[in-house]
Amino acid sequence: MPSKSRSTQPSRTRIAAGPSSEAGQSLAEQAYQQLEEMIVTLELAPGSVLSEASLSALMGIGRTPIREALKRLEIQRLVASVPRRGLLVREMNVAEHFALLEVMRPLDRLLATKAARWATDEQRAALREAAKGMLGAAKKGDKHSYLLCDQACDQIVTAAAHNPFAVDALSPLYSHCRRIWCSYSRPADLLLSAEKHARLMEAVASGDEEAAGRASDALLDFLEAFTRSVVGVI
Repeated sequence: MPSKSRSTQPSRTRIAAGPSSEAGQSLAEQAYQQLEEMIVTLELAPGSVLSEASLSALMGIGRTPIREALKRLEIQRLVASVPRRGLLVREMNVAEHFALLEVMRPLDRLLATKAARWATDEQRAALREAAKGMLGAAKKGDKHSYLLCDQACDQIVTAAAHNPFAVDALSPLYSHCRRIWCSYSRPADLLLSAEKHARLMEAVASGDEEAAGRASDALLDFLEAFTRSVVGVI
């Protein structure tokens, strides 16, 4: 599937995991954020050949930061080095996605319960607002806004949980999940997912650690069922 071209620089509105603001970021971090977004949203489609020179011209960032960002994306298994072809955007292997969800389950549960315990009043209010936005976007079938709200929820929970090691492990997994979601989700999936997320965010915002753990498990159950349905149609 060829990559899409565009005449302007990548949007500063992030969908991929990570901070939404570029203030204070290094050029390598900016390049990573932009490239991750393009891969997650399929603007750089699976199988696309990645040229440092062309990406540098497109994004307005030097080749050295681009190279650093591509190395990071390769470590995270979003980019692959292929002999005689160079760097390519990795194809999506939906069957392998089950292994990813297996890793996500305990880490997501850990962050949810810790966030329920440690979140500030401001974070709890922000979670409720993001969950409300996610439900609204899902009802309208607005996948872009839905993913932005999903990202906001992830950022609030990970900040509230105060476990940088779990966050580092989960960040690339969230990117893979969002890429699968961008490719295969249907309007009905969007609403069901938003409802599962909203229950989780409400449990965290309410400070109920046990309910947050159960809601996290329920969300992962849904994602596994979604993945099984995808495997059945490809």
